[in-house]
Amino acid sequence: MDSTVGDPVQQEPPLLSCRSVSKYFGALAAVQDLSFDARPGEVLGIGGPNGAGKTTLFDVISGLNPASAGTIQFAGHDIAAWRPHRIFRQGIARTFQFNAGFDTLTVTENVILGAFFQRQKGLLPPMRFDRKSRQQAEEALALVGLSDSANATVKHLPVYHRKLLMLAGALASAPTLVLMDEPVGGLNPHEIDEIMEIVGRIRQSGVTIILIEHVMRFLVTLSDRIIIMHHGEKIYEGSAEGLVKDKTVVDVYLGEGASGRLEHILQEAQSGG
Repeated sequence: MDSTVGDPVQQEPPLLSCRSVSKYFGALAAVQDLSFDARPGEVLGIGGPNGAGKTTLFDVISGLNPASAGTIQFAGHDIAAWRPHRIFRQGIARTFQFNAGFDTLTVTENVILGAFFQRQKGLLPPMRFDRKSRQQAEEALALVGLSDSANATVKHLPVYHRKLLMLAGALASAPTLVLMDEPVGGLNPHEIDEIMEIVGRIRQSGVTIILIEHVMRFLVTLSDRIIIMHHGEKIYEGSAEGLVKDKTVVDVYLGEGASGRLEHILQEAQSGG
C-alpha cells in the first residue's frame, strides 16, 4: 500500500523519526502512541477530522508542547526535550493555521526576522540585520512570489498573501524540514493551485515537507505518503491510491462520496489531465 516502496526516497535514512509519541492534557490523549518517519526530500501529508491531534503533533515536534512520552529524532539528534528556538535553529521551520505576522512591519521586515533569528547564536543580537539574512529573505520572497509586495505593510495584505508571507518567513531560515499547517485553508481554487506550484518548487529545492490539510485535492496530489489521524491515533499510512480504498478511512473521515471524487482526481493526475 505504501507509495514509497521501491522509490529512492524510501532508501534514505529518515530525517525525522517519531516513535511512540504521545501528548496528554490531563486524561485526554491528544496524540497517542504515534510512530512515523519523514525522509529527506519527501512530502508527507497528514489528514484527519478536526480534533484528531494533527496540530498538537506539530506543537510536539516543534517544541511548543513537549511530548508526554516517546522519542523524536531529527537529523541524528534527540530533540524531544529541546526548546522551540533550538529546534528552529537545528533546521525545523513551521507555518500556522492562522495568519501570523507583525502587522506594522513590511513584508521584507517580517521575512528577514526568520533568517536573522536562525543565524543568531548569542544571547544579545546585533542592532541591525546582516547581509546574509537580507539575501535569504529576498530569495524566500522570490520563491513564493512576493517580491513585488516586499515593501507593503503587512496589515494591508489579503489572506492569500499573508499565507505566502508565513511560508516565506519559514523558508528564509534555510530549513531542512518545513511543517505546514493548513497552508491552503480559506483559499479559492485558483489560489490553491498557485500554492501547489510553490510547494512543488520548495520540494525541488531539497526541503522536506510535512503538511496538514483538509483540502483533500491538495493533500493527495502533493503527498508521497499520507497519514490519517483520528482521536490522536494513526489509522492509515500509505499511498494516496490506497487511501481512497481504505474502509476505515472512508468510514470515519472521507465518506463514500469524497472517496469517489478523490479517486477521480488521482486518475486525472496520473493521466496528466
